[in-house]
Amino acid sequence: MPKAVEYYIGEALVGDSADPNLAHIDLIIGSKDGPVGVSFANALSTPSKGHGGLLAGIRPNLLAKPISLIVPKVTLAKMEDASKIFGPAQAAVAKGIADAVEEGLIPMNKIDDWLIIASVYIHPAANDYRKIYQYNYGATKLAIQRALKGYPPIEKIFYDKDRAKHPVAGIRVPRLWRPPYIQVALDHPALEKQMKVVKELPKSDRIILEIGTPFLKKYGVESIKKIRELAKDKFIVADLKTLDVGKLEVDFAFDATADAVVASGLAATASLDKFILEAQRLGIHAFVDTMEVQNPIEKLKSLKQTPDVVIIHRAIDVEQSVEGDKSPDAAQKARWGLVPKIKELYANQKKASGRDRVLVAVAGGIEPSTASYALEQGADILIVGRFIASAKDVEFAMRRMLGVLPGYQDIDLKRIHSEDDDNTVEKSGGPKWD
Repeated sequence: MPKAVEYYIGEALVGDSADPNLAHIDLIIGSKDGPVGVSFANALSTPSKGHGGLLAGIRPNLLAKPISLIVPKVTLAKMEDASKIFGPAQAAVAKGIADAVEEGLIPMNKIDDWLIIASVYIHPAANDYRKIYQYNYGATKLAIQRALKGYPPIEKIFYDKDRAKHPVAGIRVPRLWRPPYIQVALDHPALEKQMKVVKELPKSDRIILEIGTPFLKKYGVESIKKIRELAKDKFIVADLKTLDVGKLEVDFAFDATADAVVASGLAATASLDKFILEAQRLGIHAFVDTMEVQNPIEKLKSLKQTPDVVIIHRAIDVEQSVEGDKSPDAAQKARWGLVPKIKELYANQKKASGRDRVLVAVAGGIEPSTASYALEQGADILIVGRFIASAKDVEFAMRRMLGVLPGYQDIDLKRIHSEDDDNTVEKSGGPKWD
């Protein structure tokens, strides 16, 4: 029976993103007689200009074991750059590997069977040799530990992928991963007024913004850019109400930094499929608004593509002109009875994390007194317009709405450190959505 090939991959970043002395290590650990051995020999024997590998030595004439190769990530353009790699970085990586063996992270019976290739990042502006050493030493040991433990578990990835903000990139593109949310509909076509509303909103990860259709019609997609300037990390929905030529409208909104786009459910099925496909191709959310759609379930069943969000919507004009004996609240509740039916329609399309593939939003006269019923039905997003956007005290109105959300707590309230190899998410017990 052939011997199993051992192959482990680990990564670690240590240091502040603003500090040029930070360390970032990517490494591969594996058998000499496997792909790691082949890569090791090729890298050592055929170095590329500015990225020549060097063996990890604790000091001259004393290599660490398992034998390890350090490959610079950043091109070594001058001797000063080379000195950082051949000096503090090499010593740190070698010492980290030797200590990993002594501390039992690397099994003693593998030190002559395994090889390590460590890709090491040293910023050209790095100038503190002590920090270079300390950061690379810590990153090396952490990367080894993570590699051999198979870190991270997939539950940890699911838990952190949408809440994380990359320290070097400095941005976090928001996603709808932990409902319920309050979506503030900025409908009134007055730019200064809506900018004032956005400024007065309290800070919360539960708030998303909608550039309403009247607002968009008056100012065009530039209105999205204006709101983005005030709310760089907010999830922004462009309520296009697209009926035709969806691909083009999606592209316009995407270029203006929208995170989601809305099509009218009255559009032809072919148009909706193209709209959804284009939005998801660009990595943004596709909403389908079922306002005035007589049978939303049948319309959704007709689609080949799966939307990210379905909106159950009562039009403002309808709210203000209810006929007969049926009260506005009764009509509203009857419409919201579709929420569990839409959930059922997509029940077999849940994500691997267990989250719903399709979220359901409700709109139409929502305020604290009516929001609870929508949430009881399973609504993921409450679209609130006049109650917040026309309030004398916008912050107070929003806090009233946030107070309705079950177990309300801002998503990143507990986040203290970004390099947390903790047990927040357990392999055996599954994710703990705090």
